[in-house]
Amino acid sequence: MSTNPARPLRLGTRRSQLATAQSGQVAERVRRITGRPVELVEITTFGDVSREHLARIGGTGVFVSALRDALLGGEIDLAVHSLKDLPTAQPERLALAAVPEREDPRDALVARDGLTFERLPDGARVGTGSPRRMAQLGAWARALGRDIETVPIRGNIDTRIGYVRSGELDAVVLAAAGLRRTGRIGEATELLDPDTMLPAPGQGALAVECAATRTDLADRLAELDDSRTRIAVTAERTLLSALEAGCSAPVGALADMPGAGQDVTELRLRGVVGTTDGTTLVQLSTTGHVPASVDEALSTAQAMGNELADEMLAKGAAGLMGERAH
Repeated sequence: MSTNPARPLRLGTRRSQLATAQSGQVAERVRRITGRPVELVEITTFGDVSREHLARIGGTGVFVSALRDALLGGEIDLAVHSLKDLPTAQPERLALAAVPEREDPRDALVARDGLTFERLPDGARVGTGSPRRMAQLGAWARALGRDIETVPIRGNIDTRIGYVRSGELDAVVLAAAGLRRTGRIGEATELLDPDTMLPAPGQGALAVECAATRTDLADRLAELDDSRTRIAVTAERTLLSALEAGCSAPVGALADMPGAGQDVTELRLRGVVGTTDGTTLVQLSTTGHVPASVDEALSTAQAMGNELADEMLAKGAAGLMGERAH
């Protein structure tokens, strides 16, 4: 493949407003570090054209396969994904060259009349396409002694918020990161505390991939990598993988580093698995100290993810996830 510095780098992205917004932000950073122009190449994925709910079409990889095929076919030089959409197994022919600094990982509520979740009336209809959100919203409502109806929805940010604006739904739940990246965070009526609503593993983080043979490009893209984000999402995605759960399974996870020292950093990993009606949740956490060396910290994050998964499976998590991924 030509390495002519005058040729623009072709960055593959999904076509949605959110995808092009976040890919555009990455493109600007790639321009700065490489000194080369970057053009966005919009690619339609199976997940974009299918109207089926993600759990039915096998959510794992449905938004990334077409982008990966374009990378391997030489149609694009790099691709930007929402990390939570990536399968946990990394293909040998592709390099996860960078995980940039994470945006807000929390979920956000957009509700009518400025309502928070706890102020929604009995019988409120809340839209989400995520079994993970359904499980935790159901459990939260039960704890409040309230009945809510979770309504499966799909679509872009406009479509989802439109259900509230039209009065069809009382509220919808979306990723706060998507609202922030599209300049619409002001429409959120509540940012949901992870103590109540754990996000999807990797939520709020991006993944920048290129062909494994493009070591020159991978080395430059590595300048976009944020080590703290990569360590955190490694713990979350290891947990997901060890649970043998796909990205559409009712699994939430969040790793964060609340304190840092000169030689070690504290890493806290929380995970949850639940039935979609919220009647049963398995929710556990673990905390450990990780070394200052990034490679050693990544190994520690993987170990913590595996250990927490073992504990959750021992508590019955497997029986709550439906069909597990293999």
